[in-house]
Amino acid sequence: MNKNINPNTLSPFSCTHSPNLPDLLSQLNCTIMVSTYQAGKIVFVSATNRERLIQLPRTFKRAMGIATEGNRKMAIATENEVILFANSPRLAQTYPNKPNTYDALFLPRSTFYTGHLDMHDLHFGKDALWGVNTSFSCLCKIDSDYSFNPVWQPHFIDTLASEDRCHLNGLAMQDGQPMYVSALGTGNTHQSWREKITTGGVIMHVPTNEIVVEGLAMPHAPRIYDGKLYTLLSAKEQLICVDPEKGTYDVVAHVPGFVRGMAKYGDFLFIGTSRLRKGSTTFKHLNISEKSDVAGVTVLHLPSAKIVANLQWLVSVDEIYDIQIIPGTSRPNIINTYADTHHKALMIPETTYWARGGKEEKK
Repeated sequence: MNKNINPNTLSPFSCTHSPNLPDLLSQLNCTIMVSTYQAGKIVFVSATNRERLIQLPRTFKRAMGIATEGNRKMAIATENEVILFANSPRLAQTYPNKPNTYDALFLPRSTFYTGHLDMHDLHFGKDALWGVNTSFSCLCKIDSDYSFNPVWQPHFIDTLASEDRCHLNGLAMQDGQPMYVSALGTGNTHQSWREKITTGGVIMHVPTNEIVVEGLAMPHAPRIYDGKLYTLLSAKEQLICVDPEKGTYDVVAHVPGFVRGMAKYGDFLFIGTSRLRKGSTTFKHLNISEKSDVAGVTVLHLPSAKIVANLQWLVSVDEIYDIQIIPGTSRPNIINTYADTHHKALMIPETTYWARGGKEEKK
C-alpha cells in the first residue's frame, strides 16, 4: 500500500486499478469473483463501461473455496458450511432493492452443514461436488448424509484426524475427476507441514497417489489449462508449469506478491495476491513477507506470460483465497443466508416470484 495514503480516510473496499482493466472485462464480458476469508466476504468486480469498475461485496463467514459451473451455479465453502447457489436472471431484473440493475442473481438453493473442516478448493465434478478437506488431510465429496464423505488421502496420511497434517489445499480436475492436488508438506503429525514451510510442498497425482514434483515453496491452486498443469508457488511469487512425467517444472512468470487463487478465461489468467499478516507464525519465515503488502488481482496474458492489468485493494481486503470468473455477466448479484431476502426469492421450473408480506407476486 502507498504509505502516503491514510486508510482511515478511505471508504470500504477502496481500490486502484490499471486503466485498461475495465476495458478488458468489458471485452471479455465477465466478472471477477474473489473470496477473502480474512474479511469474511465474497467480492464481485465488474465493469460498468470501458472506463469504470464497480464492486459488490457480500458477507460469507470465512469464505474460502469457490466452485462455478459457467454462470449457472456456484458453491462457496464457508466457516462451517458449503452453500450451493443457482442463478436466476429473471429475478435479477426484478430485484426489489435495485430493479433493472443486475444481469445475474445467485440465490442459495441448499446448505450442507459440514462443521469446521477448513475446506479449501471446491470443484464440481461429474458425479459430485468435490472439496479439499484441509483439516482432515483428504479429498471428500460433499454429501447430504454426512459432514463429509472422505474418498482419497495421501499415502503418507495413515488415519483421518482433524490435525491439518500436510495442509492439503489445492485440486486440479480433469474431465470431471480429481487429477492433481497440492500440499505444503508430507508429514503425518499435527501441522507438521510448518516444519519445512518454504521447501516441503508437493504436487500429487490422485489416481496413482504418487508425488510428481516436490521441494516446492508453498504450492497453491493447481489447475489444468490446455492440457498443461500449472500451479502457483506462493512463497516465491511464481507461476509455474509442471511436467508430471519428469518431476520438473518451468517458471512461466514472476507475479509480485503472495500468490494464491487462480482462474483462466480466454487467454488470461486472473491471479490473487495477498497482503501478509505482520507477525504471523505462518508467514514470518518467508523472504517475501516484508514486501508482500498488496492485496488484489493480477491479470496475466498466458500466451506471452506478460502481466497486462491489475487491481489493488487499499483497505478491507488483505488475504485472498480463491478467484473465479463468471462468464457472460457484466453486473451479477449474490444473496447470502444471513438476512431474509433469499426467503422472498422463489424459483420454480417455469417462472419466478418475489414473495411480499406473505403474498406471492408473480414476476
